Amino acid sequence: MMRKRLLAVALGLALGGCAVGPDYQRPEVPIPSQWEVSIQAANDLANTAWWEQFGDPELNRLIQTALQENKDVKIAAARVEEYMGRYGVIRSAQFPQVGANAAGSRTRSGESTLPPGSELTNDSYQVDLGVSFELDLWGKLRRATESARAQLLATEEAKRTVILSLVSQVANSYVQLLDYDQQLAVTKATLKTRSESVRINGLRFKAGLIGELDYQQAVAEYQNAAVQVPLLERQIAQQQNAISLLLGRNPGPIRRGVNLDRLVMPQPPAGLPSDVLERRPDIRQAEQQLIAANAEIGVAKAAFFPAISLTGLLGVASTDLSDLFSGPSHAWQFAGQLTQPIFTAGKLEGQLQAAEAVQQQALLNYQQVIQKAFAEVDNSLIAISKLRSQLKDEQAQINALQRSLDLATLRYQNGYSDYLTVVDAERNLYTAQLQYVQDQGTLYTASISLYAALGGGWVNQAEQMTAPPVKPTTPAD
Repeated sequence: MMRKRLLAVALGLALGGCAVGPDYQRPEVPIPSQWEVSIQAANDLANTAWWEQFGDPELNRLIQTALQENKDVKIAAARVEEYMGRYGVIRSAQFPQVGANAAGSRTRSGESTLPPGSELTNDSYQVDLGVSFELDLWGKLRRATESARAQLLATEEAKRTVILSLVSQVANSYVQLLDYDQQLAVTKATLKTRSESVRINGLRFKAGLIGELDYQQAVAEYQNAAVQVPLLERQIAQQQNAISLLLGRNPGPIRRGVNLDRLVMPQPPAGLPSDVLERRPDIRQAEQQLIAANAEIGVAKAAFFPAISLTGLLGVASTDLSDLFSGPSHAWQFAGQLTQPIFTAGKLEGQLQAAEAVQQQALLNYQQVIQKAFAEVDNSLIAISKLRSQLKDEQAQINALQRSLDLATLRYQNGYSDYLTVVDAERNLYTAQLQYVQDQGTLYTASISLYAALGGGWVNQAEQMTAPPVKPTTPAD
């Protein structure tokens, strides 16, 4: 009975003892004050499956496939399983470790070494139940478990960061593909127009109505547009291969849904509350890494204090198997051990110094990740606002350049100006059209970047989509 009481007291001390080292407190981070919009509007923006707002079913299908097949997502999921196992190993040290052992033997002695009438063979049987337990008086094991749990949660957030990045990459790559398609369409339309100019100028040159200079200028402008076609076709093929890699596939063609002009542009609010950013997985990951580093300081400090281990043995031993579990065969043993570091030549101090330095690194990284998040959101909002204004001006410029080309062509055909005026007008229009298409794509990617910068509930929705589709079961005959 006394032994049971002592064991209970020791267990209570281990579970209720103080834990050395600092308890984690979230550090304060300066919050930008210029973003003012309702929290509901921000949540709606951050929680929605935003890629569906673009109105392209092929984009939705590509993202679904990528979430299920991408190798980086699968690697991240396996890493979570790894840290789940590590957490279980470290946490188990807080509890008694119980093991069983059974042994049996038979020995035969030489006749010359035994008195007359003694048994030549002897049997021995033993069954033991061993218990070992380290008293966690200083919280070393609890701090180690706290650190392991934070590392596990950080790994889970790292997986969500991979998912966030993957969705954004697929959407950006698809928009870029549509951008190349649109540039190719503009180039081919320009090429068709210039081909007609070459044909007409060729006829006019043969008829002696124009000089060879005008004809060769028309040919040169046609070739200038023609060389852009294989360049864009190469970029399209490479972009398709890049998307295939994100999908976890071998290189191959990518189906399109709508063209760039028909994508629906989401309408983000003008500002966003900072609380929304707390759900970004990279910020959560950085905080869990800070928690883990903070707990490791407690582990390092606890190493300075004595470690007390208790062991116990409860079993039975007998020379006869039938009497193994009878009363006289019982055996037990209890033992305790205390270890106290005395001289370690600076080892423990170095471990503590290293743990504190790692915690400072994690703190600075946490602050830096938050500042980066604010900058990414602000940059995306600025880009969306300015690109909208820029596209309006570029469209007005294209309209003016088209009118200028029409007038230049008319004046040339009536002999009021040379062909160089037409060439300049065509070249300016083509350049402006390509720039407009490129800026269109940049506007969509800025919107994608805004959703990626916000993080939010949509990452959880995307994570649920990583599960492979359930195959329908066929009923048995």
